[in-house]
Amino acid sequence: MKKSKQQTETVIEAIDLTLGYDDFILLKNINFSVKKGEIFAILGGSGCGKSTVLKHLTGLYDPLKGDVLINGTSIVNAEKEEKNALMRQFGILYQSGALFSSMTIEENIAMPLHEFTDLSENIIAAMAQVKLSLVGLEGFEGFAPSEISGGMKKRAGLARAMSLDPQILFFDEPSAGLDPISSADLDKLILELRKATGTTMVIVTHELDSIFTIADRVIILDKESKGIIAEGNPKDLRDNSTNPWVKEFLNRSDMRN
Repeated sequence: MKKSKQQTETVIEAIDLTLGYDDFILLKNINFSVKKGEIFAILGGSGCGKSTVLKHLTGLYDPLKGDVLINGTSIVNAEKEEKNALMRQFGILYQSGALFSSMTIEENIAMPLHEFTDLSENIIAAMAQVKLSLVGLEGFEGFAPSEISGGMKKRAGLARAMSLDPQILFFDEPSAGLDPISSADLDKLILELRKATGTTMVIVTHELDSIFTIADRVIILDKESKGIIAEGNPKDLRDNSTNPWVKEFLNRSDMRN
């Protein structure tokens, strides 16, 4: 089947990235790309550098070597103003949801709109309501984060990440701390949002059920070789990879799709 232009357009490109701290090299000369509208997952064992890669893709860290292009523009070499503009194209959902406890759910979602736009209070409130509706939290706008469940906090954090209509959403272990039902509900929501908005999504996770449910393509990082040892559709890699470690890693769950 012929791929659409959206499926082939590159929005993130990592070029010869070497990542580490001072003299410690975590990953060396890695290359990969993320296509528009794709759900792309970064996998690997503990300590392989998954979250570190995410922080470099979002411009929070600079690589020891190499470059990250966002829609063809280097976020590594960009001047401050241009870098900030690039970063405003991102939405990030952190493990905890990272909601401000002193604010209501609506106030948390509205905060980026207050900070980065000149919209009126009425329009900001309306936009916050739209985002709450997208994640299934209508009616909870006046609640404090302490008054809602863990799964709802993740949904509220996702609504806030989407407040500026980002081109790319980044997720750092989105299912962490959730029970299996809440985790499955979040996976369903992620797929629904991609279908509704066409947003490109990059996810760091270790949850195999989620990987097989939502990911179009994955890379698997390896701590020993300090590189990428597999790339492709997760089910294809699970069933057909010739790398014994990759096969074992992707077959450690009872779930089969």
